[in-house]
Amino acid sequence: MNLGPKATREFGVAIQALLKTEPKTASTLLASQSNPMTNATTNAETKSVSKLMSVLFVSDVSLTDALKAFAGTGIEVGAQNVHWEDQGAFTGEISPPMIKELGIEWTLVGHSERRQYFGETDETVKKRAQSHLKHGLKVVLCIGETKAEREAAKTETVIERQLKNGLPDLPNERLFIAYEPVWAIGTGLTATPEQAEEAHAFVRKCLTERYGKEFAAKMLILYGGSVTPENVSGLLSKPNVDGGLVGGASVKPASYLSLLQAGTNAL
Repeated sequence: MNLGPKATREFGVAIQALLKTEPKTASTLLASQSNPMTNATTNAETKSVSKLMSVLFVSDVSLTDALKAFAGTGIEVGAQNVHWEDQGAFTGEISPPMIKELGIEWTLVGHSERRQYFGETDETVKKRAQSHLKHGLKVVLCIGETKAEREAAKTETVIERQLKNGLPDLPNERLFIAYEPVWAIGTGLTATPEQAEEAHAFVRKCLTERYGKEFAAKMLILYGGSVTPENVSGLLSKPNVDGGLVGGASVKPASYLSLLQAGTNAL
C-alpha cells in the first residue's frame, strides 16, 4: 500500500468506520491476534479454521501512522523492504532492529517489483528472510514466474529454483509464502482458481521436500495477482490457497472491506 502518511491516516479512519458496520468481520480480525500462525495476508489476508488475519504492508514513511491508524482493529502492519544487516553503511536502507523499535512485526521479501527494478535475487531474498526471522519478525516470501516463463512451460522450474535458493535453511512458523505470477500483477489478468491451485500444490510439494510433510502442511501459501472482491472467493475455495497478497484492490476502503468479508466467509 503505497500511500503517504496523510492518506494512510485517512484510509485508517475510513476502515475503522466501516468495521463498525461489520461486527462479524471485526471480531474475526481481532481473534487472529492470539496466534501468528493462524493465517495469511497485504495487503495480505488469510483464512484459517476460525480466524482472519490481515496485514497492510506500507511504505516506510507511513509505518508509524499506519500503526496508529489501525490500532484496535486487529489489522497488522508490515514493512515492504528491510535490509538483512543490523547496521552498516547502507544508505537509504532500514534494518530489522529499526522496524522492531517502531513496533512492526511483519516484512515482505522477494516481491516481483523488488526483483525486477531493484536487483533482488533469490540469494538476497534468502538473506533477508533468514535475518528477519532471526529477529522474531514474520516474513511473507514472494515467488512467481513471468509471462514468458509461463508461456515456455517453465512455471514449475522457476518456482522450484526460487524456493530452493531463496528459502531459509530451517523451517519457521513465522514464514509465509506468496505465489504471485508476475504476468497477473496489476495487469487485470488473474490466474484461474484452478491455475492458482496447481501452482500452490507444487509450492506445497517443494516445501514438503525442504521441510518435511508435517510442517509443510501447516504453512500458509497466499495468492497474489489482480485479486479483487469479485474473484477472491473462488481463489480461497481451493485447498492450497490459504489467503491473498492483494495490491490495487486493497487501497480503497470499500474494496478492502469486501476482501475482508470474503475472507471471513471463507473460514
